[in-house]
Amino acid sequence: MRRDMVHPGAGELRYEIREIVSFARELSRWNIPIVWENIGDPVKKGEAIEGWIKDIVRNRVMDDLSYAYSDTEGVRETRAFLAGLANQRSISNPIGAMANPCEPLGADDIIFFNGLGDAVAKVFGFLKREARVLGPSPAYSTLSSAEAAHSGYKHLTYRLDPERDWMPDLEDVEYKVKYNDAIAGLLFINPDNPTGAVYPVEILKEFVRIAKTYGLFIIADETYANIVFPGTKTAALSQVVGDVPALALRSISKEVPWPGARSGWIEVYNRHSAPQFERYVQSLVDAKRLEVCATTLPQLCIPEIMSDSRYPDHLERRARMFEGRAQEAADAFAGRGGLKLIPPRGALYATALFDPERFFDGREQSRTLPVKDRSLADFITRRTEGLAPDKRFVYWLLAATGICVVPLSGFVSELPGFRFTLLEQDDEKRRWIYRTLAEAAEAYLES
Repeated sequence: MRRDMVHPGAGELRYEIREIVSFARELSRWNIPIVWENIGDPVKKGEAIEGWIKDIVRNRVMDDLSYAYSDTEGVRETRAFLAGLANQRSISNPIGAMANPCEPLGADDIIFFNGLGDAVAKVFGFLKREARVLGPSPAYSTLSSAEAAHSGYKHLTYRLDPERDWMPDLEDVEYKVKYNDAIAGLLFINPDNPTGAVYPVEILKEFVRIAKTYGLFIIADETYANIVFPGTKTAALSQVVGDVPALALRSISKEVPWPGARSGWIEVYNRHSAPQFERYVQSLVDAKRLEVCATTLPQLCIPEIMSDSRYPDHLERRARMFEGRAQEAADAFAGRGGLKLIPPRGALYATALFDPERFFDGREQSRTLPVKDRSLADFITRRTEGLAPDKRFVYWLLAATGICVVPLSGFVSELPGFRFTLLEQDDEKRRWIYRTLAEAAEAYLES
């Protein structure tokens, strides 16, 4: 063609969580049943939607307006409801004395999208290419790919420290911000995906301090804000943000759970604190207008679901449930040579690490696991040539056990390991999954 029409960041659009599926499908010729532990869909893993939630949705489906367009930014009554919840957090329950408190949110500070994937594409797609956002490593693929693709360069990251329960290395954060003036924003995920870490208030306040000191805005992915395990203390961005411009990303996909609704929203904090930030937020709204609106039905259901007297108990029950599963996973990996699993404190996932010294010992491209026949072994050997070492493990794991997990290298990390979900509803099967993962990882390391 007469012009190169490919965006410079096209090569950065990677989503290992879904890409591993295509490889798993290739194993069908060997009749290997696949156990999907790669993606956070509670419903697909057998979680039943509570009857009272279904009743609310069923009643709304009978309302003709649920089939209509909503306002571009979303159903106004729902946006006002969500703004009210945010204000309850930030005004009624702030964390510490703030000299300059957060501006109260109104309906116009809530913007709906067709899932947070859509929101993330807009958030990064309408930044100036030279404006970078510093995010965590390990990094959630949707966020890291979108940031890298918008800039045309590798995602800029700070370190999450496995020796400190996956807490952010704040010295690394501030050093990179101080000496790279291309960085315009800070990103964190709380609770974190893929590690399950939950950040104490002091860490969140440090992110705010750094952003304020260096004139940055904040993006906080709070998808799992209501899946924090009992006894773990944290805060919402709204409670600590002060007068720093920020975006919080929220969704119903994991906590209702209703991932198929594709309903997520942005909470905009301190929109008027800086003219550039205000203009940037307006560009997100303008872009949304080109799409007309987000899906109407789930928006209409949100206030009724979240204001129901049964919703707090629903959230508490699920948090306890996932805490128990996280402990099951930690127990399965305990005492395994060369392996570490830091028990998550929130979200729906656990991340297992190989000891880097043992893993990178010169044999990382030759390790294998026993598989059912020679043709399968030959196939896996060919397909793993040149792959990241932990991705090699994931491929051999699939062939040997049928369990599909995600390599940590797929989360922009140099640490060798893998992430799996805490979602399996069948107790016996779930314990088999965790035990099999631990045994296979230990056997692979020793092969």
